Amino acid sequence: MTRTGPDVATAADLLRLGNMFCDAKALLTAVRLDLFTVLDEKPATAEELRVRLGLHGRGLADFLGLLTALGLLHRDAQGRFRNTEGAAAYLVQGRPGAVHGFLMGADINLYGVYGQLAEALRTGKPQADGDFTGMLDDPEALGHFVRMMDGLTQGLGGQLLTALEGISYDSVLDLGGCRGHLTAQLLTARPGLVGHVFDLPQMEPFCRGYLAELGLSDRAVFHPGDFFRDPLPCADVVILGHILHDWSPQQRQELLSKAHRAVNPGGTLLVYDRMLGEHSDDTENLVASLNMLLVTEGGSEYTVAEIAGQARAAGFSSITHRSIADYDTLVLCRA
Repeated sequence: MTRTGPDVATAADLLRLGNMFCDAKALLTAVRLDLFTVLDEKPATAEELRVRLGLHGRGLADFLGLLTALGLLHRDAQGRFRNTEGAAAYLVQGRPGAVHGFLMGADINLYGVYGQLAEALRTGKPQADGDFTGMLDDPEALGHFVRMMDGLTQGLGGQLLTALEGISYDSVLDLGGCRGHLTAQLLTARPGLVGHVFDLPQMEPFCRGYLAELGLSDRAVFHPGDFFRDPLPCADVVILGHILHDWSPQQRQELLSKAHRAVNPGGTLLVYDRMLGEHSDDTENLVASLNMLLVTEGGSEYTVAEIAGQARAAGFSSITHRSIADYDTLVLCRA
């Protein structure tokens, strides 16, 4: 495998690598402060940003300077800061394609627990405070999680529809579909399609509100439940996206078997995750697998061969795969 990561040949290289968490935290803090959305409204000087963001002022010039050095901001001759092209496209709240919500969730849910990576490796135990069940009772935290999940499915709908070309289907079920962000993409692009979203009951108001906002309530149904305990609705296409990596191999097998029962005869299961061994540089996906170590009881990323073997054991056949998005791999399984 070809390594395309940072240079690590000198002491200076290693020191830079060891301090890259500082760069990351600067970006995450700017997202948390909503700096990029504020600058999208109007370029501003450091003093104007201090007032608009309600900041003290100490360290602000250095903070803005670092964001400029990182290529996130431009500073003009009059000292006004504005977003660079990439920041304007992807870090402004509400903009199509924005990853603001995902980065906000990463700051809240992942950044802190990486300080406990050594303990996770020693014990094999997750290090996040509380668990997912606890978050479900916190509307603010759940809202951040919902937006984080939206960031993971941004733009995937078109790629899934391309993968399904030549396959006949009238209905789709997204298991663990959160507020229906992916389902909405599919329904918008394919007017005759009927959508189903299955997730925990706490997600229902988020999903119903989002689908109503898009005018899709008459074509989509939210099904509350726990996919380990409750029966699943049936559909021609069933999707397990960024779900199986949350669980142990034994639990993945159980979910694949339930998915097989939910797929209508002749239908298709779509599984996508950051699968290992499919890219020349696995750095991002190995990080994603460590995320699962830190925040789940038994989850991890996995290889295409591993999931294909489990899908066959569940009863699927004609298994193929392809790369989608930047780091995901999509596995198509015919029932």
